[in-house]
Amino acid sequence: MNALAAYPVSDPREAASQLVGTHSPEWLDAFSEALQRQRAGGELRRILLVWGLSQSEAARRFGVSRQSVAKWLASGVPAGRIATIADLSVATDFLEHYLKRERIPGVVRRTAAALGDRSLLDLLEAGEHRALLDGCRTMFDFSLTQG
Repeated sequence: MNALAAYPVSDPREAASQLVGTHSPEWLDAFSEALQRQRAGGELRRILLVWGLSQSEAARRFGVSRQSVAKWLASGVPAGRIATIADLSVATDFLEHYLKRERIPGVVRRTAAALGDRSLLDLLEAGEHRALLDGCRTMFDFSLTQG
């Protein structure tokens, strides 16, 4: 049965009310986690595209196999990686807002003094996703350049 057919409403709030009224808290928690994992998989796909990363390079940077990245894209990101993907997504938003898309793959690979002479990809590989996001924020904080 098509899951959407079970909730033939166009208003997400109404669909949520129907879900809450017909499912256990445990089911709702599992549904919420699965939805979050799937959304993160979609965000990962966008990040790879914008940053110009292959699945193989992403796997190396995340410290996992290429098959793991393929699984994340198909089935959703593991719960333990959701925060990393969220930070990368916000960093990607910054990059897309301030740079031409074709320049982003070069920028994420370029080392910068503000990043400790590392690149954004180096920070990702080191598991420093918060530092990566902070680095993007700093890159585009133009108030720092005013004297």
